[in-house]
Amino acid sequence: MTDTLYLLPSKKFKRKALFFSILTIVVLTTCIYLEFNPVLFFTDFHYIISLIGEMLPPNFSILWTNKSIWFSVLQTISMAFLGTLLGGCIAIVLAFLAAANTTPSPALRLVVRTLLSIERVIPSLIVVLVFVIAVGLGAFAGMLTLIVGTVGTFGKLFSEAIETTENAPAEAIYSVGATKLQVIRFAVIPQVLPSFIANFLYALDINIRAAIGLGIFGGGGIGFELHMAMRMLRYQDALPLILFTIVLVITVEKLSDFLRKKILGEGRLT
Repeated sequence: MTDTLYLLPSKKFKRKALFFSILTIVVLTTCIYLEFNPVLFFTDFHYIISLIGEMLPPNFSILWTNKSIWFSVLQTISMAFLGTLLGGCIAIVLAFLAAANTTPSPALRLVVRTLLSIERVIPSLIVVLVFVIAVGLGAFAGMLTLIVGTVGTFGKLFSEAIETTENAPAEAIYSVGATKLQVIRFAVIPQVLPSFIANFLYALDINIRAAIGLGIFGGGGIGFELHMAMRMLRYQDALPLILFTIVLVITVEKLSDFLRKKILGEGRLT
């Protein structure tokens, strides 16, 4: 009898089996509805192999013979930097209005938090298409899109950082007759400044990737050059651009990590 009990499946195993069964049913139902054969995931890769073959050998000379490539790289970096800087500054202002301990009124807090929630759920591709129609193709439309994305994402993070600050410093400053702005300046900002700096650098890391992707949809920069190379079937020119964007993203990521450790790790803000 004891041996039989050991052979019975545990509750944990039953939960995993139920989850796997439901997931399998959902995937199969979706494939049937879309008339898609999932076997193609494992058998139909010859198109990708053919495309890689057409990219070889890569034409690396385009990186130093085509001057517009470096101008596009500068556009991408500028889009990411300005989108992070302007969007981050707007996000900070809105965060103080959205945080419960710094907002002037509950009604204003509700309006700002609703605005941030709406901005956060709108896909970036929809935003860039709207700006492309409004201001035309180019880096300006991409920068505006990054500003909107940065405000929506980091406005919420900044407001949460403000709301989690210690109340004791604020109460001490209030007790000597300070105004709310003085409390924010001397009690709240010193506590949230390290978080703001870290999130700014993280936003730059994210936006450099986003700037490349937005360029494919008309946002300018190196992404637009890559899109045109693929569209014109210049695959040997496209591969160096792909490799260069990978190097660019890794470089910005390492620079962001270095600055974050340099500024925050050595306690310069304390």
